[in-house]
Amino acid sequence: DRFNQPNDLAIAADGTLYASDPRFASPAGGQIWRITRRPDGKGLGEVMSSTRRLGLTNGIDLSPDGATLYVSESNSRQVWAYRLDGSKLLDPRLVRSFADFEVDGLRTDVDGRIYLARLLAGKIVIIAANGSLEREVPLNGKQPTNLTFGGPDGRTVFVTQKEGRFIEAFRVDRPGRESCLQMPRMC
Repeated sequence: DRFNQPNDLAIAADGTLYASDPRFASPAGGQIWRITRRPDGKGLGEVMSSTRRLGLTNGIDLSPDGATLYVSESNSRQVWAYRLDGSKLLDPRLVRSFADFEVDGLRTDVDGRIYLARLLAGKIVIIAANGSLEREVPLNGKQPTNLTFGGPDGRTVFVTQKEGRFIEAFRVDRPGRESCLQMPRMC
């Protein structure tokens, strides 16, 4: 197996990496890679199997307990949840579908809320793990592509903007999941 167009990454507490790998030039969809460290220290990448055909895999992150992988699909404008079992994506569940505007990068916070970039909608949407819309954060830029949590307390969301190629930020009440991996004292 080979990468098509590696796009986004998520890291698990044990150091396992998950990478979205879309095929933007092809209707064939995309795939998800699981990358672990072999005993000799070298990386081992494998394409994860899924019980459903994946769309154009894009944003990717884990639930706070590391048991669920969330994946946004650009072409379908959907966010999917999968139960992880080694290199298998099991029990696919549609979290949320949008009628317009592509979905792009996503991140989760320590409470399991999903922060999702809505390309051309000019906003980040915050949705609960059950798919309900909790909040929309309007942005200055209209083409948010990705986001991450950071800052000294992990509660600043940094958003990349395609048009103008800049980063804007906003504050939230809880830190991001990955921030807690780096600085557990804040969580």
